[in-house]
Amino acid sequence: MTPASATDVSYEVLGFDQLDGWAEDDHADALKVFLNTCLDMKDPDWTALCNYAKAQPEPRQFFELFFRPVLIDDGQEALFTGYFEPELDGDRYRSARYRYPVYKMPNEALESNPWLTRRDILEGDVMAGRGLEIAWVDDPVELFFLQIQGSGRIKLPDGSRIRVGYRGSNGHPYRSIGVELVRRGVYQAHQVSAEVIKNWVRRNPALGRELLFHNPSYVFFREVSQVPSDQGPLGAMNRSVTAMRSIAVDPAFVELGAPVWIEKDGKNPLRRLMIAQDTGSAIKGAQRADVFFGTGDKAGQDAGKLRDPGRMIVLMPIQRAYALLPESAL
Repeated sequence: MTPASATDVSYEVLGFDQLDGWAEDDHADALKVFLNTCLDMKDPDWTALCNYAKAQPEPRQFFELFFRPVLIDDGQEALFTGYFEPELDGDRYRSARYRYPVYKMPNEALESNPWLTRRDILEGDVMAGRGLEIAWVDDPVELFFLQIQGSGRIKLPDGSRIRVGYRGSNGHPYRSIGVELVRRGVYQAHQVSAEVIKNWVRRNPALGRELLFHNPSYVFFREVSQVPSDQGPLGAMNRSVTAMRSIAVDPAFVELGAPVWIEKDGKNPLRRLMIAQDTGSAIKGAQRADVFFGTGDKAGQDAGKLRDPGRMIVLMPIQRAYALLPESAL
């Protein structure tokens, strides 16, 4: 795997004694999550490590013996945010209450990149009469944030639930409406959270609708109700992600399935071995990660507060780690 702008990227191999808090983590918990997706990694070095991990080695020794920590620097400051699996109220059929559609991906969006903008999709009639609706929900703001999270559950009137997962997007870049509110002077950066944004949009319906159109990106879903309710939503590797052990990363820099050591600073510092099992349209850069917090309102509140600096270090198979270094560093 080679990052898109490899000439601007540097690599530094670290020792495990340089990872703050490494000895105190629950390596067995991290190994369990690693095993959930490592079978899907096709490169021979990862396959060999996964096969060995299935034999239940001593977890900390496994990581220290077969991996090396690699700090990848692309010149951008590290940023950690959080995401979660929201639950919306909805129905299979449109009604006066449930009138905002959760769409499947149309063929045109698969074939054209980029396709229509958010405004084009929602204000035009391109989606009408095609049976592309998975469900209808009662809140356009919650639907907007469902698209940001990329997966969620829809609670139906009879108490049953539909689970939806990310299928694809219209190909337009993600633009933060929180950043836009700060630019307009509505809030200062430290005041912005998902709940603050939601409340502002609801208090200002006309302006709020236009604010949502500031983000041209539009996400389409697929139904994944076969995933058991006691497991997390499907990530980019088509496996369930795990609360506080799975992260979304930029796959241009971090191999999906790789262990990643997190040193998140801020109000509630976090030192933990995570597994890169997901991606996101807003997750771009070698030092950018989105921490999965779980399902429901409490997870959403915690995830929405997270916007902290720090650093992330990727654990790579030994030969792969040293192959990234220039000859002068060997």
